[in-house]
This record gives sequence, structure tokens and C-alpha cells, in this order.
Amino acid sequence: MKPLEGIRVLSFVNALAGPVATFLLGDLGAEVVDVEEPSGRGRRGTADRPPLPGVPDRPWNRVSGETRRSKLSVTIDVAHSEGRETFLRLAAVCDVMIENFSPRVLQKLRVDYDELVKVNPDIILVSMSAFGKSGPYRDRTSYGPGIDAMSGLSHLTGYPDGGPGKPGPVLNDYNSGVLAVVAALAALRHRNRTGKGQYIEISMIEAEVHLLGEALLAMQFGREEPERLGNRHPVLAPHNVYACAGDDRWIAIACRTDAEFAALAEAIGRPDLLTDARFATMLARKHHEDDLDREIGRWTAEQEHLRAQDFLQSRGIAAGAVLDMKEVVESPQFIARGLFEEAWNPEVGAVPHIRGPWKFGGTPAPVDRPAPGFGEHNDYVLRDLLGLSEAEVAGLEDLGVVARVPLGVKAPA
Repeated sequence: MKPLEGIRVLSFVNALAGPVATFLLGDLGAEVVDVEEPSGRGRRGTADRPPLPGVPDRPWNRVSGETRRSKLSVTIDVAHSEGRETFLRLAAVCDVMIENFSPRVLQKLRVDYDELVKVNPDIILVSMSAFGKSGPYRDRTSYGPGIDAMSGLSHLTGYPDGGPGKPGPVLNDYNSGVLAVVAALAALRHRNRTGKGQYIEISMIEAEVHLLGEALLAMQFGREEPERLGNRHPVLAPHNVYACAGDDRWIAIACRTDAEFAALAEAIGRPDLLTDARFATMLARKHHEDDLDREIGRWTAEQEHLRAQDFLQSRGIAAGAVLDMKEVVESPQFIARGLFEEAWNPEVGAVPHIRGPWKFGGTPAPVDRPAPGFGEHNDYVLRDLLGLSEAEVAGLEDLGVVARVPLGVKAPA
């Protein structure tokens, strides 16, 4: 059994943060029921890959499935009165609900926490929104770049001679998604002890401010505004990314102590750096960091980045080649640890996934359920879980509340 088998999660999500939280819970074994709009996939993009030979041409089932994996798909138009009733019946048999719409959406649909507890008094609702459910910005909307900017993170990201920069891709969404999982697990533990569910709200911007602890504390203690440092460090030197031989090839090198710097100087064939007053101490190296980076850069410019990494690591120096995506996929470390797993999708074949960064000794949690087809589990959810009759399901389909093919899209012959 996976760790969370026996827990059922209602996934009512959009964009990325909510889907991240629910696929992680699904990876860990929870039965995640993902509610999709009956017309949802029909409006979004084209297929990522061709179908297997002999498989019907359903491009809405062949879009990227990384954040849809480990879930069941049911289609419900929650804005319709019949859809709302069906949604609440589903909430009544779930342990946790995850949502990441703007604050007004659940209330407008009349499926907010006050409505949920009427049908399921001990349900746990985890809500994620850009700014939280209170404060002057409550009803504002934002995507990742805006949250990165308003949290202060973009102000610290970039180079001293340039403007603010957006941090790495979708950092905020994954950070908030992981925190939602932590909150859900804590609430489940609380419910096990007390029998009581609860409502949890996560402000995505506050989740990102949480990452800025040192810089914010410095301001609160009256220190100077932290400056953008690029790849450098406020104290350590060397601490940078250096160009290597070849096109767009780089290596990161950092030294925490004089002993580590001595090992680096010997490794690159420059013991003379140890007798240079500019580099004798960490403080001196920091003061003459431009000169130091030039000296190290002369050596790295002649080196192949992966070989330089292995060479320096063998001498106890913290060095890491900057890998492109192809090199990440081919990394012997990730291959040895089985980071990339495949799940079989009956429409496109084997689909690679990135497993969660954990390994459970007693309860393995492989990625073994691919992204579901659109409405693939309508019958299981509506008939088996909710007890609707075949006629009742057919009635919902006639109303457009439930769909097996995205509304407005022609079904394959």
C-alpha cells in the first residue's frame, strides 16, 4: 500500500499550484478525483504526441499530463444547479478538498466551506489564492510573475547592474502546492486525533515571502537593503558560475573556508593564489572578487564542464556543472535513483514522469497512474461513489452538466 491509500481528495483546481498539490497527494496513494469542466479540454491547445496505431483520434487526451497524473477524471459543470448538487454529493464522500481559485469563485458557486460542512462536517478544505481571503488585495488576481514581484523575490533576483528578474520557472506554484500538501497532511493528523475537519487558506504571496527570511530580517534589524548579487554570495568568495569550454557551458564553484579555497587553488594549478594578499582570507577574496573570478575563469574556460565538475568534486570542492535539460535526463545520478518513471497511457503509450523526490522504505510510492482521459472515470465516480442510476447520469449528460467528450468538440468516428 502507498502511504495515503484510503484517503479521498476532491481536486477542484486550475492553473498550476492546485494541480501540483493534488498530483503529489495522488502519487502518495490518495484517491484524487479531479473535477473538470465539461468543455475544459476542448478549449486548450493541441495534442503533444500522436496516438498509438488504431487508437481513436482524441487530441484532448494527449495533452501534457505531468500535473494530471495520479488522478481520476470526472466532468461536472459546478455552475449548473444539478452540477452543484452533484459536486456537493461528491464532497460528502471525500476527506480533503483542494482548490486554488480566486476567493470569490467558491462563494459564487455556493460550494465554499460553509456549504461543504453542511454535507460533510469533518471535511478538510485547503484553499490557495494569490493574496489570501482577507486584506485589501483579497479580490485581486495574479499569476506567478506578479506574485514573484510583489513578494520581493524578484527584487533580489538578478545582477547588480541590471533590473529585477523573474526567478526560475513556476517556483511559486510548486512551492505553494507543496505547502498545501503539508497543510492537508497536518489537518488529517488533527482530524485523526479530534474527529474534526477544518478550513485552511494559503496565501501564495505569503508562501513566497516565507522564502525571504534572511533578507527581511536584515531589514527589520536596520541593515541595508539587500542588493542583487547574481550568482554571488553576500559573504563567500569564490561563489559564482564560470564559463567553460564550448557553447553555453558553465560550472558553479563555491568555497566556504580557506581550506576549501586552498584545495581549489591546488586543483586548478594555481598555488600562487594562496600567497597573493588579495586572496589570503575570505574577507580579502570578497573585497577582490572580480579579480578572483577572472583567475578562476581562466582555468574553467579551458575545461569541459562535466569533466571539471567530476575533477573538482574528487578533490572535495563544491562544484556543479550547469546542466541543460538533455543532460538532466541523461544524468547518471538521476538514472541510478530512478527519478524518471514511465506510466502507460493507452492512447499514446509509455509517458515519462518525474517521480516525487522521496523514497519510502516500507511504502513505495511510484508514479503508476498516467493522466486520465477526459471524463474517464465518470461512471466510477457518479455511479459507484455517488450511487446515481444510469438514467440519472444520462440526464446529467443531456443537460450538459456531465460530458464524455469536451462540449463543442466533435467526437471521433
